[in-house]
Amino acid sequence: MLKQGVAAASRFSVADSRRWKAPFFTIWSGQALSILGSQLVQFSLIWYLTVETGSATVLATASLVGTLPQVLLGPFVGTLVDRWDRRRTMILADLSITAATVLLAVLFALDAASIWHIYVVMLIRSLSSSFHGNAMNASASLMVPIEHLTRIQGLNQMLNGGLNVLAAPLGAVLLGLLSLQGILAIDVCTAVLAVVPLLWISVPQPDRCQQAGHGKNQVSILWEDFRAGSRYLVSRRGLVIVGLMTVVINFTIIPAFSLLPLLVKTTFDGGAVQLGWVESAMGIGTIAGGLLLGVWGGFRQKILTSMMGLVGMGVGALTIALAPTSGLSMALGGVLLVGLMNSMTMGPFFAVIQSAVEPDMQARVLTLLSSVGGGMAPVGLMVAAPVAAHLGIQVWFLTAGTLCVLMGVSGCFVPALKRIEQGDRGTGSGAGAVT
Repeated sequence: MLKQGVAAASRFSVADSRRWKAPFFTIWSGQALSILGSQLVQFSLIWYLTVETGSATVLATASLVGTLPQVLLGPFVGTLVDRWDRRRTMILADLSITAATVLLAVLFALDAASIWHIYVVMLIRSLSSSFHGNAMNASASLMVPIEHLTRIQGLNQMLNGGLNVLAAPLGAVLLGLLSLQGILAIDVCTAVLAVVPLLWISVPQPDRCQQAGHGKNQVSILWEDFRAGSRYLVSRRGLVIVGLMTVVINFTIIPAFSLLPLLVKTTFDGGAVQLGWVESAMGIGTIAGGLLLGVWGGFRQKILTSMMGLVGMGVGALTIALAPTSGLSMALGGVLLVGLMNSMTMGPFFAVIQSAVEPDMQARVLTLLSSVGGGMAPVGLMVAAPVAAHLGIQVWFLTAGTLCVLMGVSGCFVPALKRIEQGDRGTGSGAGAVT
């Protein structure tokens, strides 16, 4: 295993160049356009399912098929990303998403599309996005100087928020002007724009330890890499605690916001325009949070900034839960706060991972953490649908908000979380004791 100092030196040797901004932001801009296209499609498909079925179960299932690939295959995705050429991985992932989108557009044009077709396309897009997102995040630590990683994460949060602000109302407008296949065609065009820069810009690769035993087959090597990533994660108690927190968050928050379109339609008697307002509020909050993070930089201990953000997310979810049927503006305020605090939670956390975890382990650690938390999302979705049908969607927001507040407050006093930025392995024999 590479030592922390060696990993930092590897990042420095690549990212210290004064010319890092041009290649990184060229790729970053292409990805921004692609994300916009994807969000237009996501908004349109979810609203299509909401209008056509009005079913919490259908929306929960749509979220489920979009989550399962990352949960079941996430750890192996990270292992493969750490082994494969990251530029080619991003290209192939974008092309896979494009192919699935074209197929769905053809089905809608022929009036042959059904709900299960949408599920399949969502599944393919989810798996491909997992490869792409992990390859891009892991590459950033080698393309960007380490002292700028937190600011880049703040910029990413602003990007996500800005696209949410733009995509939701734009999606609502486009639904009134174009057929669904027309919106799918926009996504195809933006995906092509994302692939083009990757055809000629070099993406640095991490230094890898030479594999012992060249006679081993690739499955054995893949399994050994997976086990190495698992041992690395488990030996760091702070990361384990974060993983347990994500279990709870994903059990509650993901189902809650997956049912948000139905909440707008049934509780607040809104339509696509009102849903656009709600999603724009999330985007505006995310932009504000990313801007604040970029200017302020958070507390000296980044993980404390994340815990503060987690408390704020909980307060925002509670605000949504307590909004009366005539209180759409109150719910908008809650969504705005969730977006603001989401940036304050996730930005510092990703910066911690990128700066404290060795480059050749980052994709594995990120996907393992995502899978640990995401593994509860399908369970939460299956539980949320009947609970929402019988008790109301706001009850689920109430549960999610309460748990977020409790975890955020208690997390500020956990020593292992305070040491996470130093790559703390806890006490005892460390990684070598983990099997």
